[in-house]
Formats: sequence, structure tokens, C-alpha cells
Amino acid sequence: MARSSSGFVAGLTAAAVVAVGVLAYQASANAPADLSVKPTAPGTAAPSTSPTGGPKQPVKNPLTVPAGSGTGERVVYALADRRVWLVDAKGKATRTFTVMPSTVDPLTGAYTVTSRSGSVRGSDGVKIEHVVRFATAQDVAIGFSAAVDGSTPKPDPEKKTGGIRMKRADGDALWMFASIGAKVVVVA
Repeated sequence: MARSSSGFVAGLTAAAVVAVGVLAYQASANAPADLSVKPTAPGTAAPSTSPTGGPKQPVKNPLTVPAGSGTGERVVYALADRRVWLVDAKGKATRTFTVMPSTVDPLTGAYTVTSRSGSVRGSDGVKIEHVVRFATAQDVAIGFSAAVDGSTPKPDPEKKTGGIRMKRADGDALWMFASIGAKVVVVA
């Protein structure tokens, strides 16, 4: 009798150890990286540390329109963020998306849409649609476009191109938003 009860106890102990291990793993997977940080209210970001130990900047809300980008209805293009915002008359972003910049960047400042083309071949030879041109730099026309094949490859650094590429759905939205004369603001 003692023999069978010790086997039973050993089995229960092994099962308990496994259960504690599973619970410990689940707890560690959901624990914050820094337990000294106090929880914040829902919807706010908690500060954390970078791999070098310094504080990380809080994650930006992508719908936040860059400061200094003007007022009113406009397209905002942030060079460093590689992001475009379509901003309504009240100053609220109605859509934002990332883009692949060209090899020639426009200078920062305010522009207006000067021309549009429904479908053409880009200076890189790719068939593009919904071209919205707004600037010229280094004798290159600068504009937004989407490749018909949906690609957004990094441009050849050896070629001077002005096409700021985006996904087709984003190109459709920008095409509908930015007609001739629409304001485009380029920020750093």
C-alpha cells in the first residue's frame, strides 16, 4: 500500500510542478520589461528604456499631424517619418500612410498641386497611376504615385527620381483628396 501511495504522491507533485512552470511562463510573457514603472491609465504609453539603457521616446500616434505643418485642408509629407497625412479643413487627419521616398527630396515648405496624371510610366520605367505632382528639385518633378503592380521598392540611388511611392489604396485616397491647386506641405 505504501508503494502505490508514494507513486500517486510523486505523480501529483510532478503535475503540480508542471502547472507552476506553465503559470510562471505565462506570467513572464505578459510582464512589462521594467517592473519599476507604475501602470498608466488605459490609452497612455508608459516610458520604457532602450537597449542602451536610456529612456525611449513614447510612441507617436500616427494620426497626429506634425506641428508646424500649417492649417486648413492639406496634404502633409514628413521627410524623416516617410509618412503622408491627408488633413481636413478642421486640421484633423482623415488618413495617414507610409511612403517610399524618391532619390530627390523636395525642400521643406508649402506647395500646391500643379499637375496630375491618371496613368503613366515613371522615370524609373515602372508603370504608375494617380500621379500628383507638386514640386521640382534638381530639375526633377516631385510627386506622389502608386505602382500599378503594387510594389514600393527602394529607388535606385544612382538615378535621380522624384516619385514618392505608396500603396495603391493610399494612392487612390490621395488622388481623390488632392486636386489641382490643393495645398501640400513638406516638413522635415
